[in-house]
Amino acid sequence: MSSPLTTALPGTSEALPPHTGLSARSTAGAGLREHAPHALHQGERVWQETNCYVDLWIELLHGFGLDPRAALAFTVTQDFEGDQFTFFKFPLEDLERLYGTQVQELAIYDSLEARVLAQTLRGHTVLVEVDGYYLPNTRATSYRREHPKTTVGIDFIDPASRRLGYFHNTGYHRLDGEDYDGVFRKLPQFAQQPDLLFPYVEFAKQTRPALEGAALADASAELLGAHLLRRPLRNPVSQWRAVFPAHLDLLLERGEAFFHPYSFNLMRQLGANFEFLSKYLLWLSAQGFEIPRSIPEAAQRIAAESMVMQFRLVRAIARGRRDACEDCFDVLESAYEKTLPPLAALVR
Repeated sequence: MSSPLTTALPGTSEALPPHTGLSARSTAGAGLREHAPHALHQGERVWQETNCYVDLWIELLHGFGLDPRAALAFTVTQDFEGDQFTFFKFPLEDLERLYGTQVQELAIYDSLEARVLAQTLRGHTVLVEVDGYYLPNTRATSYRREHPKTTVGIDFIDPASRRLGYFHNTGYHRLDGEDYDGVFRKLPQFAQQPDLLFPYVEFAKQTRPALEGAALADASAELLGAHLLRRPLRNPVSQWRAVFPAHLDLLLERGEAFFHPYSFNLMRQLGANFEFLSKYLLWLSAQGFEIPRSIPEAAQRIAAESMVMQFRLVRAIARGRRDACEDCFDVLESAYEKTLPPLAALVR
């Protein structure tokens, strides 16, 4: 069955190079891998990092030999949630449809270390929420300073030598020694907390071969049509604008310490989401679907203006002065109207 996008946008999906997902996954437990970041995490980008879950899955899929751009159709569904923009994440059903990658919750009934070892030995990758305090790849932010919750994808552990390999943010990393014990809660201080809750854990496994070439592009286009039916009914930037004066009062009252989480959940989530939407639409165009260049350009404009607004606000708060960023909102609202409505019109 042809997708709405395929019907509305004449074009031929060209074959992509074969992936190596099955072989990459079957050797995942054999040892620490060599890994170069995906193109989405290289080159010119406004937002170098988005959120830990999306960045993790980009590198995880890439590590399996798959192209994560095919799964970015869901970015059209982002909404304003009253006090933040949707924390955008790959829908698990999309990953299974496109790549044959199934994600299940992992029961932790004795020790986290034992359950992770059992799954990695089966060639699976374990997604677990850990304490960023023990992740050496975050030296510039939280490592040995703060205790943020973040998700990593562990594909290799060696209990005897206390080392592991993990996907996190925009790459693949290694840790060992005390950091290993910290991640698995084996340090002495954890023994004093017998009622400490287990973290939420998932594992990813290959249940069937991934789609390739024209089949992958067509399935992705069908997902785009379905996700567009779930897009917000109102411009989410306009909704944010309506409540921003109250947000600004709070920012000025609480200062720079509060600005970081605010900007992460608003400017970064909005800007990064639409930067990925822009990359996705350019990918679809490269597969032969006829999408006017103006649409991905408008999406990228949202990414850029969100960064402009972030810089302006941090300066204003540091100086204790009020900046309503009216011209930024003008650009963001207009760019949204030039992105989602014309894109949705293509699949009617």
